[in-house]
Amino acid sequence: MPARTLNLAQRIIMVIGLGIGLDVFGQWLVSRGTGATRWVAYAPLTSGGYPPVGGIHPWVRMVVWLVLTAVWVLASVALLRSRPAGAGHEDSAAADGPVT
Repeated sequence: MPARTLNLAQRIIMVIGLGIGLDVFGQWLVSRGTGATRWVAYAPLTSGGYPPVGGIHPWVRMVVWLVLTAVWVLASVALLRSRPAGAGHEDSAAADGPVT
């Protein structure tokens, strides 16, 4: 049974879906421990606000986003790289663009 391959449109959709998934995971990861459900200051009852406390340091957030971005870029390059012409892929020339 021959291996099935994805055409260019399907690979682009996979790259977009992966980016959205990594974004959701990254937002969840960097927001852990921020105390989003605690009381922060109801304006008529207090004279000042309380800044949010907790969570992770800003440099750790930056590292998390850099790692997730690197994963997305590497996966995108792997998915969208050009395939050899004689590899037995069923991609049509119209789907992948003109061959020069």
